[in-house]
Order: sequence, then C-alpha cells, then structure tokens
Amino acid sequence: MTVEIAILFFIIIVVIVLFALEVFPVDKIAFFILAALLMTNVVSPEEAISGFSSPATITVLSLMIIAIGLETNGVIDWLASGLKSLRMLPVFLMVPVFMFIAGSISAFINTTAVVIVFIKIITELSAKYDIPNSKLLLPISFAGIIGGSCTLMGTSTNLIVNAVAVDRGVERFSFFEFTWYGVIFMIITIIIVSALVKLLPRAKKTQISEDYNLDEYITKVIITNDSSVIGKSIRESFLYDKEDIEVLRLKRNGIINDRPGKFTTLKAGDQLLLRCNLENLIKLKDAEGFTVIKEDDNKKLTDPIIDSEELEENVQVVEILMLPNSPLIGKSIKTVGWYDLHGAVPLAIRKRRNFRNPRRRIFNRGTDEIELRVGDRLLVEVSESALDELQKIENVTILQQHKNIEVTTKTKRYLSLSILLVVIGLSAFSIFPILKSAIIGCFLMIFTKCIDLGKIYAQVNWQIIFLLAGMIPLGVAMSNTGADQWISDQLMLVFENQTDTIIIGILFLVTMILSGFISNNATAIIITPIAISIAASMQMDPKPFILSVLFASNFSFFTPVGYQTNTIIYGMGIYRFRHFFIIGGTVSLVLWVTASLLLSASF
Repeated sequence: MTVEIAILFFIIIVVIVLFALEVFPVDKIAFFILAALLMTNVVSPEEAISGFSSPATITVLSLMIIAIGLETNGVIDWLASGLKSLRMLPVFLMVPVFMFIAGSISAFINTTAVVIVFIKIITELSAKYDIPNSKLLLPISFAGIIGGSCTLMGTSTNLIVNAVAVDRGVERFSFFEFTWYGVIFMIITIIIVSALVKLLPRAKKTQISEDYNLDEYITKVIITNDSSVIGKSIRESFLYDKEDIEVLRLKRNGIINDRPGKFTTLKAGDQLLLRCNLENLIKLKDAEGFTVIKEDDNKKLTDPIIDSEELEENVQVVEILMLPNSPLIGKSIKTVGWYDLHGAVPLAIRKRRNFRNPRRRIFNRGTDEIELRVGDRLLVEVSESALDELQKIENVTILQQHKNIEVTTKTKRYLSLSILLVVIGLSAFSIFPILKSAIIGCFLMIFTKCIDLGKIYAQVNWQIIFLLAGMIPLGVAMSNTGADQWISDQLMLVFENQTDTIIIGILFLVTMILSGFISNNATAIIITPIAISIAASMQMDPKPFILSVLFASNFSFFTPVGYQTNTIIYGMGIYRFRHFFIIGGTVSLVLWVTASLLLSASF
C-alpha cells in the first residue's frame, strides 16, 4: 500500500464517520472532501471541481427541477388522489395496494417527493377516517425506495452508478435495462412487509401535549387597573423568561400584536393570550390585577381549535414537518420570525429521533434554542385565515387536515405530465441519453411556464447537488492513487475459488451494510469503481457487479438513516429503530439472497 492510498483511505474513513454520526450537514462534508483531496494532492484542482460538471450531477439537478414542476402543478397529488377511495379496504389489503402505487410512481418521479405527498394523504386519511397511519408510513417509504430502483431515472443513485460506469468505459445502461430485476424485488418487498405489518406499532390517539412534553393551556387574561404589571415591560414582569408561562399575543384598543416583544409596556385593559401550565393558570385566576377570560373553562393546547371571540378569530394549533431544504432549517423557536412562518406563532419543537440515542437532548439548551433539522416537527399556532399562507412555506408539510389551495390549472397539470412522458420516451427509446432528455424536459417546464426560476432556486435540494459534486472527485482520487485496484486485488484473494454467487453476494452485502449508515449516493460513489475493478480482474462482464452496487446502495431498509425518506418517517416519532431493523432487516436479507442468485445467473 502506497502513502497516497493510505492517505485516501484515511479521508474515506473520516467521511464515513462524519456521515454516520451526522456531525455536519452533507454539504459541509462535501466541501471537507474537496479541501482534503486538494490539500493531499491526490487530485488536481480541475479534477476536484469535476463533480460540478459531471453528467450525473447535472442529470440529477435537471430531474429535480422536473419533479418540482410536477409537484407544483399537482401532478403527484393527482396521481395519488385515488388513494382516498381505498379507505374502505382492510389494512392487510390497503398496505400492498398503497405500496404498489407508491413504488410505481417512484420509478419515474423523485422518490422523496412521492413519499412526502403520501405522508400528507395518509395523515389526512388517518385524521378523518381513523386509518392507522402507523401501518402505512413505513411501508410507503420502503415502496418508494424499491420503486426508485426500477428505472434509470428512478433515483439519483442509479444515475451516479451509471455515470461512474460510463467514465470507466462501461456501456451505459438503457432506461429499462434493469427494470425486471426491480419489479421482482418490489413484489418480494410488498409481500414481506404486508406479512410483517402486524409488527408495526398500533395506531393510537396521542395528545399533542404528550408529544411535546407539555402540560399547558392557552388562556386569555385582561390586565385590570390595579395590576402590579402596569407600566412595566414584559421583560420586567413575571411573564418573561420562564419555561412555564409565555405571552403569545397582545390586543390593545382593538389592535392585535401577534408577537409582542420583551420591551412592550403593559397597560390597563390589555388582553393577553398566554401559554402557561396548570399551576400558573390557577395563580392567574387568584391573582389581583388579572381577569381570566373564561371560554369553556379554557381549552387545552391539545384542543385543535381555540375559540377566541375577544381576539376576533379562530386560532388553530397545527404541526408542521421539516422537509429537506426548508427555509426554517437551522432556525429555532427563538430565531424563527413571524415573517418566516407567514404569521404563525411557534410553540414547541419535537426533534426527530436519533437512532443511536432516541432520548438524547441537544446539549443543555432550552427548547427555544434547539435548531430545526430535517425530520423535526414544529408546533405552531395560526389563525384560520393565515393557515393557507402557512401551507405555502416551501418544503414543509402541515401534518393536519387543511383545505387545499388551487395553485395551478388543469392545463399546466397535463402539460407537466406530458413533459415527463416526453423525457421518459426520449430516454427509454434511446433517442437521447438521459442527460439530454432531462435538460430538454427542464427547458420545456420553464418555457411553458409550468415552473418559474424563483421556485427552482428555492426548492432544489442543493445539499444533494453539493454532495454529488464533492463525492464524485473521491472516485477520481481512487483511480488516481490506484486505491480501487488495490482493494480489488485484496478482495481477489478472498474470492479465489469462490462461485459467482458468493462473489456477487459478498459485494452486495458489504454495499448494503455501508448504505445503511451513510448516504446511498456516497456508498455508490465509493463502491462502484471497486466493483468495476473486481470485474476487470476476473475478466468478467462488469454489469452484474455494477447492478449489485446499484441495488444494494438503494436497499437501505434496516436503519432509518441510510435513505432520506426513512429519516423523514422516523422523525415523525411513530417508529423506533427496532421496527426498521426487524422489518427492514428481513426485507434486506431476502433481497440479498434473491439478488445474489439472479445477478450471478446473468453471467
């Protein structure tokens, strides 16, 4: 082993640890990779930035833009709208039907976008018809993952593997070349998950206060003439800087202040909307200088509708889920503003579970200082008139039934779908490569005004783009240093006198395990060059080896962190790590054996 190979291995190990521990966002890790490769001189400056012009990166970006156009114009919602008519089915039939539909759509549309739409639909069905969302959300995530592996454009991982293979001189994959494998894997996954759905947690009606560790009330008080707080600012009163009481809104002379600041001076006649626990509520009732406005003995925070005649408008407590690239990510209750939430008032944060320590607190900071991340949920209070505006925030999902907004016309919906079919047709019939087809699709989306550039800039998941741009040079570095060939030579000693099935099986297993703890895209970039080198050393057709990496990188079922949709589902707090490990692990083992037999038989 040369010094250069040793240095590169050290960088790769550090990268894997950073991905697994989620110490930094993936885009920061990508820039670390670029800087490390440049400082160690294992790639040239031109090679270091080659990821930004890679066909895989540009193709993924183009397909993201097309997916944004489809979602904006309601195509995904329209394709999935028939699911509501399936509410009468029993659960054991509903699960496979939902999975089949989600998997089929994910073969042609971005998997994360599809799963997010299904989350909305399932949440609405659960609230309205008491359908157990706990029995559907994890299966939908698995179906999206497996469906995305069925076509070349189904997931960014497929495009990356194809691009790396082409760079290494392997013939590019056609659009449907490996679809029949994917269909077999999807059928197996649907059967296994449907059989094991009883192991998923039972649906239960939980109170919002239990989810957020709150035992609080929303109550309104009027400051009377003899109150001791008159003339004081909120900061100087007992209403400030306490975890168990907070001023949410102030009404004075008919004018409502949705977020009174700490220096706001209190006056007689002010009407305050407070959040407080039961102990403080009793104190307020008995205290001089305050009159509690009684409305049905004060409704608890868990009551979704807060009737407020004095504040002139119904107020609703809703929960919003943080999706990738949300403008709220990185902010806290303290820093998120009235403008950020379109008039809503943040009440509490629920962090997504961490699979290493689900009960872990974020350092010792207060709730209002904890930063929002992907998969976190934010509890907000919003007036009915502002609920529609809240729904317009990019890359968040309201986890509650709400009225739909007509954001597009049927013409644009059908036009967007037609553009998708054009892209699929151009690539599927080998008229153009997938990159060329995707760019043409982007042009058509923009030219026909199905999407505007501002929405593209706001909604593209730039973290994924920077991840690809940073990871692709890592593959170049493996070739430059000979690391891929060195690993191949070592593995050849292990593979000596082994059957094709064992060789494919070991490669598949190693890739699948790695993808369970770091990004599936990162796994594909690291392992694909090694797979091609192994095939070359054995003088065998490289495509079965490449397909092993492609499928195994996607099959991140047994942990909640390997694939983005699993992370989002896990963050909703319904499932624990064991649900992914048991059900996802069973799926992974069966698919591992099946894939090893099928792929080795293709030699």
